Amino acid sequence: MRLSTLARIALASTLIAFFSTQPIWAWGRDGHSMINRLAAQYLPSDVPYFLSNGNGLDVMEWMGPEPDRWKQRDAEPELVATQSPDHFLDYEWAIYAATPCTNGTPGCVDGYNFPKKRYDFIRALAAAQPKHPDIHLDERVGFQPWQVEEVWQRLKSDMREYRKLTAANQDTAPVQLAILFDAGWLGHYVGDGSQPLHNTIQYNGWTGPNPSGYNTDHHIHAKFESIYVSANIKPSDVAPLVAATQPKVIDDEWTQYWEYLHHSNSLVEKVYQLDKAHGFDGAGTPEAKAFTEERLAAGAIELRNLIVSAWVHSADPVEEYHGPQ
Repeated sequence: MRLSTLARIALASTLIAFFSTQPIWAWGRDGHSMINRLAAQYLPSDVPYFLSNGNGLDVMEWMGPEPDRWKQRDAEPELVATQSPDHFLDYEWAIYAATPCTNGTPGCVDGYNFPKKRYDFIRALAAAQPKHPDIHLDERVGFQPWQVEEVWQRLKSDMREYRKLTAANQDTAPVQLAILFDAGWLGHYVGDGSQPLHNTIQYNGWTGPNPSGYNTDHHIHAKFESIYVSANIKPSDVAPLVAATQPKVIDDEWTQYWEYLHHSNSLVEKVYQLDKAHGFDGAGTPEAKAFTEERLAAGAIELRNLIVSAWVHSADPVEEYHGPQ
């Protein structure tokens, strides 16, 4: 089923607004758009087709940069203050609010277990603050994995409604629009997670001891993820990497996503090494191009797997909500 007339009108209106501003932020417009479109393009056939058809692909692509359009500080300052921490995680500081664990035990990633509920994490940050008075253990640590989990659960919930409406032979156009919004919205934060500088205190210039002489100015972040990507990386460069992997169903999305973030954090110094070698200057170097393509593909693959998993688990039995008891 194609998008309804209402959905087409809404999409057209937002596209007009988009092309009149064209802002550039995390992974840049081009990187986020690429991640979202490739994730949808390579969805398996058993996922509802409207996510990967012409209209669906266009909506997914347009939604990639959407949360960055919510960063107009003068226009929507409260929105900016609330949602900006959802784009990043200072991994090195977040571990102060985690529980040490033994690798190999359920939920343990890199020796830490993080609370799954956002407010539990906030309380854990507050509890850890007295032990680390030199660090701001608050929203400045970031909430990216919690945002991913919450939006993923929205997607799964709407997919459950799609199943119900389909089984009842009812109109699914409205819930299709909701699912496209959820999946596109999710894609932005998953894409942020594949960018190593979104998962570290070293997000925009090296801080602290610097024996290797890494870049300390505040331009490396935008140079890597926006300027370099827009000038040098095309969807056709990244598509073969996505196509070469098989979609996977994730049963423990919380733990798996932390593994994804931990791997991304392990590549932070690699970004600075490539930058020091002028890998992101102008046309850059072959090594920097291959690294950037792999990171963009990693975001698309992770997003695809989370969409597939939301669809599969939307069939899991749940108790109906009937309001407060």
